Amino acid sequence: RQMCIRDRINKMATLYELAAEYKELLDMAEEQNLTQADIKDTLEGMDYEFEDKADGYAKVLRSLDGKEEAISSEIKRLTEMKRVVVNNKKAIKQNLENAMIETGKTKFKTTLFSFGIQKNPASVRIKDESLVPEEYRIKQPDKIDKKGLIKALKEGAVFTENIELVQTESLRIR
Repeated sequence: RQMCIRDRINKMATLYELAAEYKELLDMAEEQNLTQADIKDTLEGMDYEFEDKADGYAKVLRSLDGKEEAISSEIKRLTEMKRVVVNNKKAIKQNLENAMIETGKTKFKTTLFSFGIQKNPASVRIKDESLVPEEYRIKQPDKIDKKGLIKALKEGAVFTENIELVQTESLRIR
C-alpha cells in the first residue's frame, strides 16, 4: 500500500503539486485504512522533496536579491551621472547666454544652428503664500496619518469598527 501512494507522488513535483499531494494524502488518511507507518514513510519522502524544493526557491530568491541590489546600485550610479550631465548642460547654456548678452550678439545664425535670446512665458513668483487670496487656492484632499493611527491603536485607542489594527504574515528566509 505504501508503494502505491509513493508511486502516485511524482519525483520532480512542483511546489504547487507537492502542496496538493499533502492535501490528497491527508484526505486519503481520513478515508482509508492507512497505517501510521504508511503515512509516516510517505510524509518523510514528501517532506524531503518539499524541503528540497523550498531550498531551490530560496536559492533563486537570493540570486534575485543580488540582481535587485545590482540594479539599484546601477540606477543610483546612472542617476548621479544624469545629474552631472543636466548640471553641465545648464552651466554651458548659461555661459553661452551670458556671453551673447555681454557681446550684444543676441540673435545670429551659423551654418549649423540659429541662436537667439527671447522672452519666456510669464510665470508667477510668490514671496508669501499665506497672502494669496482664497480664490486662487486649490483644495487638496485630506491625507490619512496611518502611522499615527497605528501608534494610537497600539496604545489602546478605540475608533469606529471602520478602523482596526491588522497583523499579517509573510515568508522570511534567512
